[in-house]
Amino acid sequence: MDFRYLGNSGLKISEIIFGNWLTHASQVENDIATRSVRAALDAGISTFDTADTYANTAAETVLGDALRGERRESLEILTKVYWPTGPKGHNDSGLSRKHIFESINGSLRRLGTDYVDLYQAHRYDYETPLEETMQAFADIVRQGKALYIGTSEWNAQQLREGQALASELGFRLISNQPQYSALWRVIEAEVVPASEELGISQIVWSPVAQGVLSGKYVPGQELPAGSRATDEKGGANMIKNYLREDVLTAVHTGFAPIAADLGLTPAQLAVAWVLQNKNIAGAIVGASRPEQVADNARASGVVLEPAVMNAIDVALHPVAEFDPAKTLSPEVRPS
Repeated sequence: MDFRYLGNSGLKISEIIFGNWLTHASQVENDIATRSVRAALDAGISTFDTADTYANTAAETVLGDALRGERRESLEILTKVYWPTGPKGHNDSGLSRKHIFESINGSLRRLGTDYVDLYQAHRYDYETPLEETMQAFADIVRQGKALYIGTSEWNAQQLREGQALASELGFRLISNQPQYSALWRVIEAEVVPASEELGISQIVWSPVAQGVLSGKYVPGQELPAGSRATDEKGGANMIKNYLREDVLTAVHTGFAPIAADLGLTPAQLAVAWVLQNKNIAGAIVGASRPEQVADNARASGVVLEPAVMNAIDVALHPVAEFDPAKTLSPEVRPS
């Protein structure tokens, strides 16, 4: 496993990150979730990403239980705040000082730790003054409840404004967590250049495009039973925009053969592709089975030659999304 610095900080994370969105306490049983975490540790993964909203806080509990007994100093535990939790009342979402402090305390309790390595604003909150949000994060850092602060799906302007305030308050934003894959490249035009300027790294989610880049979805065929595309708890809704005939054809006839020529699975190639971007510190992978973790972890350290990167562009560029305006946060706080 290779490790990379996170933003302009001294913190290193594993470039393959285990994430438990849509799986722990949701799609898979707790014993399988625990076995997947153990598989991640065996593969050299030290960084684990979760959020209070995943399975309405239950995913944090599952992760905390699975990591119990591990040396805390050898792990990087990441979580997030913004989306609704609990009974989803009028103050149970967003980035107000009240919700941030209640959320960090709940996350620490569920995770079974005194601190998280990275606490992330899961979206931008238009209903809370940015000054209030950043002051709350500054106080949490000073209290030692979070060592570093990051964001998720913030656009370039929001990152610049947030970093300016953070600097005034004596801390720095060191990361942003956007969706990014060879099919979803909306951060490349604005977010990545701004982040490089600000000393912020990307921790990317969905590097395999919700599984579409794994090649398991074949054009003209039925969706595989038990796949994310058939999961009505949330997976099917997330993947549906990728299940177009032109996308599946491009993956099946263009992308998958490139992976085969390299001796990689399509999923490994997808993860390796995002890691070629120097602004990417790590790629989050999930798993519904322990063996999936080991498979994805093999993408660490893979170097893709320029000719390979160009061939992937030729195969997927026509069906990829590039519009930077699609880096979005809800205008109204969700409930």
